[in-house]
Amino acid sequence: MANETTIPLLPCRSLDDVAPFYQALGFEITYRQERPNPYVTLRREDLHLHFFGMPQFDPADSYGSCLVVVDDLVGIHRAFADGMRATYGKVLVSGVPRMTRPRPRRNQEGHSGFSIVDPGGNWIRFVGRAEPPQTDDRGGLARTLGNAVVQADSRGNPQQAARILDGALARPDAADDPAVQVEALVYRAELALQLDEPEAARELVRQARSIPLDDGSRDALADTLRHAEDLIAALPLA
Repeated sequence: MANETTIPLLPCRSLDDVAPFYQALGFEITYRQERPNPYVTLRREDLHLHFFGMPQFDPADSYGSCLVVVDDLVGIHRAFADGMRATYGKVLVSGVPRMTRPRPRRNQEGHSGFSIVDPGGNWIRFVGRAEPPQTDDRGGLARTLGNAVVQADSRGNPQQAARILDGALARPDAADDPAVQVEALVYRAELALQLDEPEAARELVRQARSIPLDDGSRDALADTLRHAEDLIAALPLA
């Protein structure tokens, strides 16, 4: 057999929570009903997501998840980020809903991925299809950053990610690549926002901005530096 299609059916408290959120990401509603049970179908090109409403459902208790394998991981993330900026005025980086940014995942053999946590608490996990496995040999901080990404982005445990990253950042090593230091500080700032620590996030971004970078490193970190600006935009006014 061939040409099979699998479509996830995911829970939500209200269709009016999930439908506008996914429309901001470029999805269209292809079907909706309220009776006999709330149900909505959404499509973005070849990506289909279906949701059923449960009025008493608590997104914090959701175990809904699905994996989406894509050819252009960076491109789809940028499209989602642009949609969020157009609809919400910023990229949603903390709370529910939110979106992480593409990073290599040590628990996915080095393939990069990012996650969307939607208003129903469902984790939609995007993974690059053809990216070859990577071995990060940039030192101890890079390895610790990789472990932190697994804890927070894959397992949903930002507290543990923050603890292990704080330990490494508190013991700087002169051998650490400045670019990795920037990546680690920006990621720790993202974790601070998830943990409702806005002032810590602001200070961590300030530290990241203060690290000297050559032109090559600055170009390579363009997405990370843009993400730092997204974090600042998500902070409450000082």
